[in-house]
Amino acid sequence: MAEPSPLRVEREGAILRLTVDRPERHNPLSMAVLTALREALLQHAHDDSLRCVLVSGAGERYFAAGGDVLELESVRSDDDARLMSDRGRTVLDTVRDCPVPVVAVLNGDAIGGGSELAVACDFRLMREGTHIGFIHGKLAITSAWGGGPDLAALVGPARALRMMSRCELVPAQTALAWGLADLVVPDAAAMPAAVEAFIAPILAQTRAALTGAVEQTRALRRGEPYRERREIEQRHFVHAWVHEDHWAAVERFKTRKRGA
Repeated sequence: MAEPSPLRVEREGAILRLTVDRPERHNPLSMAVLTALREALLQHAHDDSLRCVLVSGAGERYFAAGGDVLELESVRSDDDARLMSDRGRTVLDTVRDCPVPVVAVLNGDAIGGGSELAVACDFRLMREGTHIGFIHGKLAITSAWGGGPDLAALVGPARALRMMSRCELVPAQTALAWGLADLVVPDAAAMPAAVEAFIAPILAQTRAALTGAVEQTRALRRGEPYRERREIEQRHFVHAWVHEDHWAAVERFKTRKRGA
């Protein structure tokens, strides 16, 4: 019998759900998980009907832990370590480059590589009692997959250094205050409804409006110069303005005005 996939991939209309499904192992980001994550995003990301991606972990203890330590024991040389870093970074860049918003749903802790996956996403919804921890230092290493720069961009260099150098497990309410979380949900039972309410306005947007907003904000995260970010804004504006979705929205607006 074939071993079940470590990543559940579920498409529900405009939503793509990706669930790391190894709760008995703390949902480690093995190469199999990372490969499946990238393949799923590449398969669905450019479908014009897609509006949102949800990334979560099975169970209620961990969103995702780091790389599979047993799997990585053979990585000993500089070249092997660089290759492993490149592979993980390539996967998380697929998350960072997704043309629609990606939401991390933390029903459990995000630690190590799991925290890097969480901050690669655009939004983080956390259950009360969960944590984000850049605890790589406990294994005498640093972040590997681009998560360090993402973290510093989100919370600032001082708090990022505090988290990494102290291996802090940052609780949900603190993450919310720091801008590391976008919403804190009281318990697991409330999470599905909270996620649905959070993404409802996203699902109501046109694809052109979403990709324009996403690309502008991602350009800032990539460190693109101001002039180039303005060019990105204008390019997406022109595309959206001439699209039939825009003119359909204008007609609906005019109809409502006439009926007011």
